[in-house]
Amino acid sequence: MSSVSTTARVLTVTAEHEASSEPEVVLVLDFGSQYTQLIGRRIRELGVYSEIVPFSIPPDRIRARQPRALILSGGPRSVYEEGAPRCDPAILELGLPVLGICYGVQLMAHVLGGEVAPSDRREYGAAQLEVVGESPLFAGLPREMTVWMSHGDEVRRPPEGFRILARTDRSIGAIAHPERGLYGVQFHPEVAHTPYGREILRRFLFDIAGCRGQWRLSAFIESTIARIREEVGSGRALCALSGGVDSSVAAALVARAIGPRLIGLFVDNGLLRRGEFEEVLCAYERMGMRVHGVRAGERFLRRLRGITDPEQKRKIIGAEFIAVFREEAARLGPIEFLVQGTTYPDVIESTSVRGPSAVIKSHHNVGGLPEHLGFRLIEPLRELFKDEVREVGRQLGVPREILERHPFPGPGLAVRVLGEVTPQRLEIVRAADAIVVEEIRRAGLYEQVWQAFAVLLPVSSVGVMGDERTYEQTIAIRIVSSVDGMTADWVRVPYDVLERMAHRIVSEVRGVNRVVYDISSKPPSTIEWE
Repeated sequence: MSSVSTTARVLTVTAEHEASSEPEVVLVLDFGSQYTQLIGRRIRELGVYSEIVPFSIPPDRIRARQPRALILSGGPRSVYEEGAPRCDPAILELGLPVLGICYGVQLMAHVLGGEVAPSDRREYGAAQLEVVGESPLFAGLPREMTVWMSHGDEVRRPPEGFRILARTDRSIGAIAHPERGLYGVQFHPEVAHTPYGREILRRFLFDIAGCRGQWRLSAFIESTIARIREEVGSGRALCALSGGVDSSVAAALVARAIGPRLIGLFVDNGLLRRGEFEEVLCAYERMGMRVHGVRAGERFLRRLRGITDPEQKRKIIGAEFIAVFREEAARLGPIEFLVQGTTYPDVIESTSVRGPSAVIKSHHNVGGLPEHLGFRLIEPLRELFKDEVREVGRQLGVPREILERHPFPGPGLAVRVLGEVTPQRLEIVRAADAIVVEEIRRAGLYEQVWQAFAVLLPVSSVGVMGDERTYEQTIAIRIVSSVDGMTADWVRVPYDVLERMAHRIVSEVRGVNRVVYDISSKPPSTIEWE
Protein backbone atom coordinates (compact mmCIF):
# COMPACT_ATOMS: atom_id res chain seq x y z
CA MET A 1 0.00 0.00 0.00
CA SER A 2 1.44 3.38 -1.01
CA SER A 3 1.82 5.88 1.81
CA VAL A 4 0.72 8.77 -0.38
CA SER A 5 -2.10 7.43 -2.48
CA THR A 6 -4.46 5.78 -0.05
CA THR A 7 -7.82 7.42 0.55
CA ALA A 8 -8.14 8.41 4.20
CA ARG A 9 -10.12 6.13 6.47
CA VAL A 10 -10.62 6.85 10.13
CA LEU A 11 -9.86 3.97 12.45
CA THR A 12 -11.64 5.15 15.56
CA VAL A 13 -10.55 2.90 18.39
CA THR A 14 -12.71 3.44 21.45
CA ALA A 15 -14.16 1.67 24.41
CA GLU A 16 -17.12 0.57 22.34
CA HIS A 17 -15.01 -2.28 20.98
CA GLU A 18 -15.28 -3.80 24.40
CA ALA A 19 -19.03 -3.63 24.29
CA SER A 20 -19.50 -7.03 22.72
CA SER A 21 -17.99 -8.68 25.78
CA GLU A 22 -19.55 -6.32 28.30
CA PRO A 23 -23.08 -7.42 29.24
CA GLU A 24 -23.98 -4.21 31.03
CA VAL A 25 -24.46 -1.28 28.65
CA VAL A 26 -26.49 1.92 28.55
CA LEU A 27 -27.25 3.48 25.17
CA VAL A 28 -27.35 7.26 24.79
CA LEU A 29 -29.45 8.41 21.83
CA ASP A 30 -27.87 11.55 20.40
CA PHE A 31 -30.29 14.32 19.38
CA GLY A 32 -27.55 16.85 18.79
CA SER A 33 -26.72 18.26 22.22
CA GLN A 34 -23.26 19.66 22.86
CA TYR A 35 -23.44 17.66 26.10
CA THR A 36 -24.25 14.25 24.60
CA GLN A 37 -20.78 12.83 25.05
CA LEU A 38 -20.69 14.29 28.53
CA ILE A 39 -23.70 12.12 29.39
CA GLY A 40 -21.85 9.06 28.14
CA ARG A 41 -18.81 10.03 30.14
CA ARG A 42 -20.75 10.52 33.38
CA ILE A 43 -22.20 7.04 32.97
CA ARG A 44 -18.72 5.56 32.50
CA GLU A 45 -17.53 7.41 35.61
CA LEU A 46 -20.20 5.54 37.52
CA GLY A 47 -18.77 2.22 36.30
CA VAL A 48 -21.35 1.48 33.61
CA TYR A 49 -20.34 1.08 29.97
CA SER A 50 -22.05 3.63 27.74
CA GLU A 51 -22.33 3.85 23.99
CA ILE A 52 -23.59 6.86 22.04
CA VAL A 53 -25.79 5.96 19.10
CA PRO A 54 -27.74 7.99 16.51
CA PHE A 55 -31.26 9.01 17.48
CA SER A 56 -32.50 7.12 14.42
CA ILE A 57 -31.32 3.72 15.65
CA PRO A 58 -34.09 1.14 14.97
CA PRO A 59 -35.69 -0.75 17.87
CA ASP A 60 -34.39 -4.12 16.64
CA ARG A 61 -30.79 -2.89 16.89
CA ILE A 62 -31.45 -1.75 20.42
CA ARG A 63 -32.85 -5.16 21.30
CA ALA A 64 -29.73 -6.78 19.83
CA ARG A 65 -27.50 -4.70 22.10
CA GLN A 66 -29.53 -5.76 25.18
CA PRO A 67 -28.97 -2.50 27.07
CA ARG A 68 -29.90 -1.99 30.68
CA ALA A 69 -31.38 1.43 29.91
CA LEU A 70 -31.71 4.21 27.36
CA ILE A 71 -30.99 7.91 27.75
CA LEU A 72 -32.40 10.48 25.34
CA SER A 73 -30.03 13.44 25.04
CA GLY A 74 -30.74 17.12 24.73
CA GLY A 75 -30.76 18.88 21.39
CA PRO A 76 -30.98 22.32 19.74
CA ARG A 77 -34.34 21.85 17.96
CA SER A 78 -37.99 22.08 19.00
CA VAL A 79 -39.81 18.75 19.06
CA TYR A 80 -42.87 20.19 17.31
CA GLU A 81 -40.89 21.60 14.37
CA GLU A 82 -41.06 19.93 11.00
CA GLY A 83 -37.90 17.90 10.47
CA ALA A 84 -36.94 17.84 14.16
CA PRO A 85 -35.01 14.67 15.09
CA ARG A 86 -37.25 11.94 16.46
CA CYS A 87 -36.61 8.40 17.49
CA ASP A 88 -38.93 5.53 16.62
CA PRO A 89 -41.76 5.76 19.22
CA ALA A 90 -41.55 1.96 19.57
CA ILE A 91 -38.32 2.54 21.50
CA LEU A 92 -40.43 3.73 24.41
CA GLU A 93 -42.35 0.46 24.33
CA LEU A 94 -39.37 -1.89 24.68
CA GLY A 95 -39.83 -2.24 28.42
CA LEU A 96 -36.46 -0.59 29.12
CA PRO A 97 -35.92 2.19 31.66
CA VAL A 98 -35.64 5.48 29.77
CA LEU A 99 -34.34 8.84 30.98
CA GLY A 100 -35.06 11.86 28.79
CA ILE A 101 -32.87 14.94 29.33
CA CYS A 102 -34.04 18.41 28.16
CA TYR A 103 -35.02 17.79 24.50
CA GLY A 104 -35.29 14.12 25.49
CA VAL A 105 -38.05 14.72 28.04
CA GLN A 106 -39.84 17.07 25.65
CA LEU A 107 -39.72 14.45 22.90
CA MET A 108 -41.02 11.79 25.26
CA ALA A 109 -43.91 14.04 26.29
CA HIS A 110 -44.69 15.06 22.71
CA VAL A 111 -44.67 11.52 21.33
CA LEU A 112 -46.83 10.15 24.15
CA GLY A 113 -49.57 12.78 23.89
CA GLY A 114 -48.44 15.52 26.25
CA GLU A 115 -48.08 19.19 25.37
CA VAL A 116 -44.77 20.90 24.59
CA ALA A 117 -44.72 24.61 23.80
CA PRO A 118 -42.36 27.61 23.78
CA SER A 119 -41.59 28.94 27.25
CA ASP A 120 -42.83 32.38 28.18
CA ARG A 121 -39.29 33.11 29.36
CA ARG A 122 -36.32 31.10 28.16
CA GLU A 123 -34.66 29.30 31.07
CA TYR A 124 -30.89 29.36 30.80
CA GLY A 125 -28.30 28.91 33.53
CA ALA A 126 -28.71 28.04 37.21
CA ALA A 127 -32.24 27.48 38.53
CA GLN A 128 -33.73 26.33 41.82
CA LEU A 129 -35.51 22.99 41.55
CA GLU A 130 -38.14 21.93 44.08
CA VAL A 131 -38.87 18.21 44.37
CA VAL A 132 -42.66 17.84 44.73
CA GLY A 133 -43.16 14.09 44.23
CA GLU A 134 -41.69 10.88 45.57
CA SER A 135 -39.41 8.96 43.23
CA PRO A 136 -36.25 6.84 43.40
CA LEU A 137 -34.74 9.45 41.05
CA PHE A 138 -34.53 11.97 43.91
CA ALA A 139 -34.51 9.62 46.89
CA GLY A 140 -32.33 10.89 49.74
CA LEU A 141 -31.56 14.18 47.99
CA PRO A 142 -32.54 17.68 49.20
CA ARG A 143 -36.06 18.78 48.36
CA GLU A 144 -34.55 21.95 46.90
CA MET A 145 -31.42 21.97 44.75
CA THR A 146 -29.60 24.00 42.11
CA VAL A 147 -29.79 22.65 38.55
CA TRP A 148 -28.52 23.83 35.16
CA MET A 149 -31.18 24.74 32.60
CA SER A 150 -30.80 25.45 28.88
CA HIS A 151 -34.14 25.43 27.07
CA GLY A 152 -36.59 27.63 25.20
CA ASP A 153 -39.43 25.07 25.19
CA GLU A 154 -41.14 23.34 28.08
CA VAL A 155 -43.47 20.48 28.91
CA ARG A 156 -46.75 22.30 29.55
CA ARG A 157 -48.79 19.15 30.17
CA PRO A 158 -47.32 15.71 30.85
CA PRO A 159 -48.75 12.69 28.99
CA GLU A 160 -51.47 10.63 30.63
CA GLY A 161 -50.19 8.53 33.51
CA PHE A 162 -47.11 10.70 34.13
CA ARG A 163 -46.48 12.34 37.50
CA ILE A 164 -44.78 15.68 38.07
CA LEU A 165 -41.73 15.04 40.25
CA ALA A 166 -40.14 18.50 40.39
CA ARG A 167 -40.66 22.12 39.37
CA THR A 168 -38.84 25.41 39.08
CA ASP A 169 -40.61 28.76 39.34
CA ARG A 170 -40.84 28.77 35.53
CA SER A 171 -41.38 25.21 34.34
CA ILE A 172 -41.93 21.53 35.08
CA GLY A 173 -38.53 20.19 36.10
CA ALA A 174 -39.07 16.42 36.07
CA ILE A 175 -41.79 13.88 35.21
CA ALA A 176 -42.12 10.11 35.43
CA HIS A 177 -44.29 7.13 34.61
CA PRO A 178 -42.72 4.63 37.05
CA GLU A 179 -44.84 1.68 35.93
CA ARG A 180 -43.43 2.01 32.41
CA GLY A 181 -39.93 2.97 33.59
CA LEU A 182 -40.09 6.34 31.80
CA TYR A 183 -38.40 9.34 33.45
CA GLY A 184 -37.59 12.80 32.21
CA VAL A 185 -35.77 15.88 33.53
CA GLN A 186 -35.80 19.32 31.96
CA PHE A 187 -32.41 20.21 33.43
CA HIS A 188 -28.96 18.81 32.63
CA PRO A 189 -27.73 16.41 35.33
CA GLU A 190 -24.60 15.64 33.29
CA VAL A 191 -22.98 19.08 33.73
CA ALA A 192 -20.94 20.15 36.73
CA HIS A 193 -23.29 23.13 37.26
CA THR A 194 -25.93 20.66 38.56
CA PRO A 195 -24.27 19.72 41.89
CA TYR A 196 -26.50 16.69 42.54
CA GLY A 197 -26.57 15.64 38.88
CA ARG A 198 -24.17 12.74 39.39
CA GLU A 199 -26.35 11.40 42.22
CA ILE A 200 -29.49 11.69 40.07
CA LEU A 201 -27.81 9.71 37.29
CA ARG A 202 -26.57 7.19 39.86
CA ARG A 203 -30.12 6.64 41.10
CA PHE A 204 -31.40 6.15 37.57
CA LEU A 205 -28.66 3.68 36.69
CA PHE A 206 -28.58 1.63 39.87
CA ASP A 207 -31.93 2.04 41.61
CA ILE A 208 -34.16 2.21 38.54
CA ALA A 209 -32.21 0.40 35.78
CA GLY A 210 -30.53 -2.16 38.08
CA CYS A 211 -26.97 -1.60 36.82
CA ARG A 212 -24.03 -3.03 38.80
CA GLY A 213 -21.22 -0.65 37.86
CA GLN A 214 -18.51 -3.11 36.84
CA TRP A 215 -16.98 -1.34 33.81
CA ARG A 216 -13.48 0.17 34.20
CA LEU A 217 -11.24 2.31 31.99
CA SER A 218 -8.67 -0.49 32.07
CA ALA A 219 -11.02 -2.43 29.80
CA PHE A 220 -10.76 0.40 27.28
CA ILE A 221 -6.96 0.22 27.34
CA GLU A 222 -6.85 -3.53 26.82
CA SER A 223 -9.44 -3.58 24.03
CA THR A 224 -7.88 -0.56 22.29
CA ILE A 225 -4.40 -2.09 22.25
CA ALA A 226 -5.81 -5.33 20.87
CA ARG A 227 -7.81 -3.51 18.22
CA ILE A 228 -4.84 -1.41 17.07
CA ARG A 229 -2.62 -4.47 16.90
CA GLU A 230 -5.22 -6.24 14.77
CA GLU A 231 -5.82 -3.32 12.39
CA VAL A 232 -2.22 -2.24 11.88
CA GLY A 233 -0.88 -5.78 11.53
CA SER A 234 2.72 -5.63 10.30
CA GLY A 235 2.35 -2.02 9.11
CA ARG A 236 4.10 1.10 10.38
CA ALA A 237 2.56 4.23 11.85
CA LEU A 238 3.54 7.87 12.08
CA CYS A 239 2.32 9.71 15.16
CA ALA A 240 1.59 13.42 15.02
CA LEU A 241 3.11 14.56 18.32
CA SER A 242 2.41 17.97 19.81
CA GLY A 243 4.02 17.63 23.21
CA GLY A 244 0.60 17.73 24.86
CA VAL A 245 -1.38 15.16 26.78
CA ASP A 246 -3.56 13.89 23.94
CA SER A 247 -0.96 13.06 21.31
CA SER A 248 1.44 11.67 23.93
CA VAL A 249 -1.14 9.27 25.37
CA ALA A 250 -2.27 8.27 21.87
CA ALA A 251 1.36 7.50 21.02
CA ALA A 252 1.82 5.50 24.23
CA LEU A 253 -1.26 3.40 23.38
CA VAL A 254 -0.12 2.69 19.84
CA ALA A 255 3.45 2.03 20.96
CA ARG A 256 2.14 -0.53 23.44
CA ALA A 257 0.39 -2.23 20.48
CA ILE A 258 3.04 -2.14 17.72
CA GLY A 259 6.30 -1.21 19.46
CA PRO A 260 9.13 0.31 17.36
CA ARG A 261 6.97 0.30 14.23
CA LEU A 262 5.55 3.56 15.59
CA ILE A 263 7.56 6.66 14.63
CA GLY A 264 6.83 9.94 16.41
CA LEU A 265 6.98 13.17 14.43
CA PHE A 266 7.10 16.55 16.15
CA VAL A 267 6.83 19.55 13.85
CA ASP A 268 7.96 23.03 14.79
CA ASN A 269 5.38 25.01 12.83
CA GLY A 270 6.66 28.35 14.08
CA LEU A 271 3.57 28.62 16.29
CA LEU A 272 4.89 26.95 19.44
CA ARG A 273 5.45 28.51 22.82
CA ARG A 274 8.88 29.71 23.98
CA GLY A 275 11.41 26.84 24.19
CA GLU A 276 8.72 24.25 23.48
CA PHE A 277 10.38 22.45 20.57
CA GLU A 278 13.52 21.54 22.50
CA GLU A 279 11.67 20.74 25.74
CA VAL A 280 9.21 18.38 24.06
CA LEU A 281 11.88 16.48 22.15
CA CYS A 282 13.81 15.92 25.39
CA ALA A 283 10.65 14.69 27.16
CA TYR A 284 9.94 12.12 24.45
CA GLU A 285 13.53 10.94 24.48
CA ARG A 286 13.20 10.31 28.21
CA MET A 287 10.08 8.24 27.44
CA GLY A 288 12.18 6.07 25.14
CA MET A 289 10.14 7.00 22.08
CA ARG A 290 11.49 7.09 18.55
CA VAL A 291 10.87 10.73 17.59
CA HIS A 292 11.88 12.88 14.63
CA GLY A 293 11.85 16.67 15.03
CA VAL A 294 11.19 18.83 11.98
CA ARG A 295 11.63 22.61 11.82
CA ALA A 296 9.09 23.97 9.36
CA GLY A 297 8.13 27.37 10.76
CA GLU A 298 8.92 29.39 7.65
CA ARG A 299 6.59 27.40 5.37
CA PHE A 300 3.68 27.68 7.80
CA LEU A 301 4.12 31.42 8.23
CA ARG A 302 4.28 31.90 4.45
CA ARG A 303 0.93 30.14 4.08
CA LEU A 304 -0.59 32.26 6.86
CA ARG A 305 0.55 35.60 5.44
CA GLY A 306 -2.39 37.99 5.17
CA ILE A 307 -4.89 35.51 6.72
CA THR A 308 -7.10 36.84 9.51
CA ASP A 309 -10.11 34.50 9.63
CA PRO A 310 -9.61 31.89 12.42
CA GLU A 311 -11.36 29.10 10.52
CA GLN A 312 -9.14 29.69 7.52
CA LYS A 313 -6.06 29.66 9.75
CA ARG A 314 -7.04 26.26 11.16
CA LYS A 315 -7.62 24.74 7.74
CA ILE A 316 -4.36 26.11 6.32
CA ILE A 317 -2.37 24.81 9.27
CA GLY A 318 -4.07 21.42 9.07
CA ALA A 319 -3.30 21.11 5.36
CA GLU A 320 0.31 22.14 5.88
CA PHE A 321 0.71 19.59 8.69
CA ILE A 322 -0.47 16.85 6.35
CA ALA A 323 1.94 18.05 3.65
CA VAL A 324 4.81 17.79 6.12
CA PHE A 325 3.68 14.34 7.25
CA ARG A 326 3.54 13.13 3.65
CA GLU A 327 7.04 14.39 2.94
CA GLU A 328 8.48 12.88 6.10
CA ALA A 329 6.68 9.57 5.54
CA ALA A 330 8.18 9.35 2.06
CA ARG A 331 11.60 10.01 3.55
CA LEU A 332 11.22 7.51 6.41
CA GLY A 333 9.93 4.69 4.19
CA PRO A 334 6.54 3.06 3.61
CA ILE A 335 4.11 4.24 6.30
CA GLU A 336 0.42 3.40 6.13
CA PHE A 337 -1.04 4.90 9.30
CA LEU A 338 -1.19 8.33 10.92
CA VAL A 339 -1.87 8.47 14.68
CA GLN A 340 -3.57 11.57 16.09
CA GLY A 341 -4.54 12.55 19.61
CA THR A 342 -8.02 13.73 18.67
CA THR A 343 -10.36 13.82 21.67
CA TYR A 344 -14.09 14.24 21.85
CA PRO A 345 -14.13 17.99 22.66
CA ASP A 346 -12.21 18.43 19.38
CA VAL A 347 -14.79 16.38 17.51
CA ILE A 348 -17.96 17.77 19.03
CA GLU A 349 -16.87 21.38 18.38
CA SER A 350 -15.82 20.55 14.81
CA THR A 351 -18.41 18.28 13.33
CA SER A 352 -21.44 16.21 14.20
CA VAL A 353 -20.29 12.62 14.57
CA ARG A 354 -23.47 10.88 15.65
CA GLY A 355 -26.26 13.42 15.88
CA PRO A 356 -27.16 16.85 14.48
CA SER A 357 -24.79 18.85 16.67
CA ALA A 358 -23.84 22.40 15.75
CA VAL A 359 -20.31 23.06 14.47
CA ILE A 360 -18.46 25.55 16.68
CA LYS A 361 -14.99 25.52 15.09
CA SER A 362 -12.72 23.32 13.02
CA HIS A 363 -9.78 21.61 14.60
CA HIS A 364 -6.68 20.98 12.46
CA ASN A 365 -6.92 17.29 13.17
CA VAL A 366 -10.69 17.06 12.63
CA GLY A 367 -12.36 19.54 10.33
CA GLY A 368 -9.17 20.56 8.57
CA LEU A 369 -8.24 17.17 7.12
CA PRO A 370 -8.31 16.87 3.32
CA GLU A 371 -10.50 14.29 1.64
CA HIS A 372 -7.53 12.33 0.29
CA LEU A 373 -5.18 12.12 3.23
CA GLY A 374 -2.61 9.61 2.12
CA PHE A 375 -2.73 7.74 5.43
CA ARG A 376 -5.21 5.63 7.29
CA LEU A 377 -6.06 7.44 10.51
CA ILE A 378 -5.80 5.97 13.97
CA GLU A 379 -7.54 8.08 16.60
CA PRO A 380 -7.62 5.97 19.77
CA LEU A 381 -8.86 8.79 22.04
CA ARG A 382 -11.56 10.16 19.77
CA GLU A 383 -14.40 9.54 22.23
CA LEU A 384 -12.61 10.34 25.48
CA PHE A 385 -12.49 13.53 27.52
CA LYS A 386 -9.31 15.11 28.84
CA ASP A 387 -9.51 13.71 32.35
CA GLU A 388 -10.13 10.23 30.93
CA VAL A 389 -7.13 10.67 28.63
CA ARG A 390 -4.96 11.66 31.60
CA GLU A 391 -6.09 8.57 33.51
CA VAL A 392 -5.24 6.35 30.54
CA GLY A 393 -1.83 8.04 30.44
CA ARG A 394 -1.26 7.39 34.14
CA GLN A 395 -2.08 3.73 33.67
CA LEU A 396 0.34 3.57 30.74
CA GLY A 397 3.15 5.27 32.68
CA VAL A 398 3.28 8.53 30.71
CA PRO A 399 5.43 11.02 32.69
CA ARG A 400 3.65 13.47 34.96
CA GLU A 401 5.35 16.45 33.28
CA ILE A 402 3.40 15.64 30.10
CA LEU A 403 0.15 14.58 31.72
CA GLU A 404 -0.15 17.81 33.68
CA ARG A 405 0.61 20.13 30.76
CA HIS A 406 -2.15 22.59 29.98
CA PRO A 407 -4.09 21.96 26.76
CA PHE A 408 -2.62 23.75 23.77
CA PRO A 409 -4.57 24.25 20.54
CA GLY A 410 -3.43 22.28 17.49
CA PRO A 411 -2.96 25.46 15.44
CA GLY A 412 -0.80 26.78 18.27
CA LEU A 413 -0.35 30.50 18.81
CA ALA A 414 -2.01 31.24 15.45
CA VAL A 415 -5.39 31.24 17.20
CA ARG A 416 -4.04 33.36 20.05
CA VAL A 417 -2.95 36.07 17.64
CA LEU A 418 -6.22 37.66 16.59
CA GLY A 419 -5.81 39.01 13.10
CA GLU A 420 -2.82 38.42 10.83
CA VAL A 421 -0.06 36.12 12.09
CA THR A 422 3.37 37.68 11.65
CA PRO A 423 6.75 36.87 13.27
CA GLN A 424 6.59 40.15 15.20
CA ARG A 425 3.08 39.55 16.56
CA LEU A 426 3.96 35.95 17.41
CA GLU A 427 6.95 37.10 19.42
CA ILE A 428 4.74 39.50 21.40
CA VAL A 429 2.21 36.83 22.38
CA ARG A 430 4.96 34.26 22.96
CA ALA A 431 6.73 36.55 25.43
CA ALA A 432 3.50 37.50 27.20
CA ASP A 433 2.40 33.88 27.40
CA ALA A 434 5.69 32.86 29.00
CA ILE A 435 5.16 35.49 31.70
CA VAL A 436 1.61 34.29 32.41
CA VAL A 437 2.77 30.68 32.83
CA GLU A 438 5.78 31.67 34.93
CA GLU A 439 3.62 33.65 37.33
CA ILE A 440 0.97 30.95 37.56
CA ARG A 441 3.68 28.42 38.44
CA ARG A 442 5.24 30.86 40.91
CA ALA A 443 1.86 31.19 42.63
CA GLY A 444 1.47 27.39 42.83
CA LEU A 445 -1.63 27.48 40.64
CA TYR A 446 -0.46 25.70 37.50
CA GLU A 447 -1.88 22.28 38.32
CA GLN A 448 -5.02 23.79 39.85
CA VAL A 449 -6.23 25.53 36.69
CA TRP A 450 -7.20 24.10 33.31
CA GLN A 451 -5.46 26.66 31.11
CA ALA A 452 -3.59 29.93 31.52
CA PHE A 453 -2.39 31.88 28.51
CA ALA A 454 -2.06 35.22 26.75
CA VAL A 455 -3.91 36.45 23.67
CA LEU A 456 -2.81 39.31 21.40
CA LEU A 457 -5.82 41.42 20.46
CA PRO A 458 -6.15 43.44 17.26
CA VAL A 459 -6.60 46.51 19.44
CA SER A 460 -4.24 49.43 19.99
CA SER A 461 -4.80 52.17 22.52
CA VAL A 462 -3.16 55.26 23.93
CA GLY A 463 -0.89 54.86 26.91
CA VAL A 464 1.76 56.77 28.84
CA MET A 465 5.15 55.21 29.43
CA GLY A 466 8.12 57.18 30.66
CA ASP A 467 6.18 60.44 30.38
CA GLU A 468 5.70 59.77 26.68
CA ARG A 469 2.53 59.01 24.74
CA THR A 470 2.32 55.50 23.34
CA TYR A 471 -0.08 53.87 20.93
CA GLU A 472 0.49 50.17 21.39
CA GLN A 473 -1.21 46.80 21.51
CA THR A 474 -3.35 44.95 24.06
CA ILE A 475 -2.81 41.55 25.69
CA ALA A 476 -5.72 39.61 27.17
CA ILE A 477 -5.01 37.07 29.89
CA ARG A 478 -7.25 34.00 29.96
CA ILE A 479 -7.21 31.61 32.97
CA VAL A 480 -9.99 29.06 33.34
CA SER A 481 -10.96 26.08 35.46
CA SER A 482 -12.64 23.05 33.91
CA VAL A 483 -13.03 19.29 34.26
CA ASP A 484 -13.48 18.22 30.67
CA GLY A 485 -13.13 21.29 28.45
CA MET A 486 -16.84 21.29 27.54
CA THR A 487 -17.68 23.87 30.20
CA ALA A 488 -15.31 26.25 31.94
CA ASP A 489 -15.29 29.12 34.40
CA TRP A 490 -12.81 31.97 34.77
CA VAL A 491 -10.45 31.64 37.72
CA ARG A 492 -10.57 34.22 40.53
CA VAL A 493 -6.81 34.69 40.50
CA PRO A 494 -5.44 36.69 43.46
CA TYR A 495 -5.07 40.35 42.56
CA ASP A 496 -1.36 40.40 43.38
CA VAL A 497 -0.74 37.61 40.86
CA LEU A 498 -2.65 39.45 38.14
CA GLU A 499 -0.80 42.62 39.07
CA ARG A 500 2.59 40.94 38.62
CA MET A 501 1.53 39.53 35.24
CA ALA A 502 0.30 42.90 33.97
CA HIS A 503 3.34 44.78 35.29
CA ARG A 504 5.81 42.34 33.77
CA ILE A 505 4.04 42.17 30.40
CA VAL A 506 3.91 45.94 29.99
CA SER A 507 7.50 46.31 31.23
CA GLU A 508 9.12 43.38 29.42
CA VAL A 509 7.13 42.91 26.21
CA ARG A 510 7.89 45.65 23.73
CA GLY A 511 4.82 46.90 21.88
CA VAL A 512 2.26 46.33 24.67
CA ASN A 513 0.85 49.06 26.88
CA ARG A 514 -2.39 47.50 28.14
CA VAL A 515 -3.38 44.18 29.76
CA VAL A 516 -6.96 42.98 30.32
CA TYR A 517 -8.35 39.90 32.10
CA ASP A 518 -11.08 37.75 30.53
CA ILE A 519 -13.90 36.93 32.98
CA SER A 520 -16.25 35.11 30.61
CA SER A 521 -17.30 31.49 31.10
CA LYS A 522 -17.87 28.66 28.62
CA PRO A 523 -20.65 28.77 27.53
CA PRO A 524 -21.37 31.32 26.15
CA SER A 525 -17.69 31.90 25.27
CA THR A 526 -15.16 29.28 24.20
CA ILE A 527 -11.92 28.77 26.11
CA GLU A 528 -9.74 29.95 23.24
CA TRP A 529 -10.40 33.40 21.84
CA GLU A 530 -10.13 33.27 18.07
